[in-house]
Parts: sequence; structure tokens; C-alpha cells
Amino acid sequence: MMEFVNIFPAFLLVFVRVLAFFAVLPIYAHRSIPNSMKIGLALFLAYIMVFTLESPVVVIDGLYYFLIIKEAMVGLLVGLIAAILLYAIQVAGGFIDYSMGFMIANVVDPQTGAQTPLTGSYLYTFALLFLLLVNGHHLLLDGIYYSYQFVPMDQVHLPFGQENIIRYAAKTFNAMFIIAFQMALPIVGSLFLVDVGLGMVSRAVPQMNVFVVGMPLKILVGLLLLTVFMSVFFMVVQNLFDQMVLAMRTLLQLLGGA
Repeated sequence: MMEFVNIFPAFLLVFVRVLAFFAVLPIYAHRSIPNSMKIGLALFLAYIMVFTLESPVVVIDGLYYFLIIKEAMVGLLVGLIAAILLYAIQVAGGFIDYSMGFMIANVVDPQTGAQTPLTGSYLYTFALLFLLLVNGHHLLLDGIYYSYQFVPMDQVHLPFGQENIIRYAAKTFNAMFIIAFQMALPIVGSLFLVDVGLGMVSRAVPQMNVFVVGMPLKILVGLLLLTVFMSVFFMVVQNLFDQMVLAMRTLLQLLGGA
């Protein structure tokens, strides 16, 4: 008990970083998970992790409050870059919905509370289930644990002003849109061919109302293509998970000054 009292300031720092991770990290930040459970899990993990650190003894002084802010920033930034890459699935769903005509009906995302595309929420739910299936939530916890190898607890300064960090953040944000476009390209391209075919039919048979026929036809073709696309979707999502873990590790290295 006396040993824990000595490392209690370090325990609070670990708790702040883990809780900041859980605030934005995929799966753990889901709004369906009660906040009390998130706090309890963060306390449990912090209690385990604090005894594994090399120098867990921290003195409460003027720098301690800056350390708390630094820990919260590290957790939020690293968790946010993982969430941004995973949001590529919802952006891809938005591209698909725009081509299918589903943008008329949006649904509320239970994780963020904002309106999201219908197909995007559908694919994102399958992505989260696949993440649980391949133990991706354990990899995210590993990222929290090994973050102290790159950004130590006693490091006060974060190099936000360095050009490589800003450039990497912009590169990751750009990669999210590129991945989303690549995921949606097979269905969007096929639906574009449907539009071309409808245009040819409207020129050949002017009496046919293409606007009446085109909407249900594009929905039918889009749903059939989405069924075929699901097998390839999980392969793309697995590569996305690997890129997400790599992005977290790279950002931690940059924040640690490596």
C-alpha cells in the first residue's frame, strides 16, 4: 500500500493518457459504452501499467500540471489519428450513397451523434465487428501500453512546431480520403456505367422516363454490387487496420522527438 502511495502521481498521469485514448479511440469511444465503464477500464489498465514502467515515481511540483496536459494531448492525438483512418469507411459509404441515391436518408451515428451516410454506417458497423474478430482491440491496447517507449512520462515538451508532425498529420488526413475513394471506386464506377446505359436508353427510347426507372434500378444494382463487394471489403479493412496501427506508432515516434 505504501508503494502505491509513492507512485500515485504517476498513476494519475497514466490514467489521464489512457482515458484520453478511450475518449476518441475506435470501439472504446463508442457512445453505447457507458462512461462509467470507460473510466473503470481506464483505472484498471492504469493500475496495471504503472507498475510496468521503468521510473514510475513522479514528484508533484510546478511541472506536474504540464505533464497532465501533455498526457491528455498524447492520448487524444494518437487516438484521433486512428479514428480518422477508420472514418475512411464512412466517407466511402458517402460516395456510394451519393451514387445510389441514398443521400436523401441519413442516419445518426451512435458513436459521434452526427448524421452519417446509410451505407457508411452499415460498412462501419461491419468494420468494428471485424476489428473485434481479429483482436484489433487488443492491438489498440498494445498501442496505449507501448506509447511510453516513444513518449516517456517525464517528457514535458511535445514538438508540435516541427514541420514533420504537421506534414504527417496532413498526409494521414489525405490518405483517409484516398482510401475512401479506392474503397468506393468499384461500386461508384459500376453505377456510373449504369448512368451511361440509362443515357443511351433515353436517347434510343425518348418515351421512357429515365428518372423514374433510373432510381430503383441504381438502388437494385448498387445493393447487388454491395453484396459482392463485402468479400473484398474485409480484405481492404484488414489493410486499413495495419495502416492504422502504423500511423499510431509513427505519430508516437514523432511526438517523442525520434
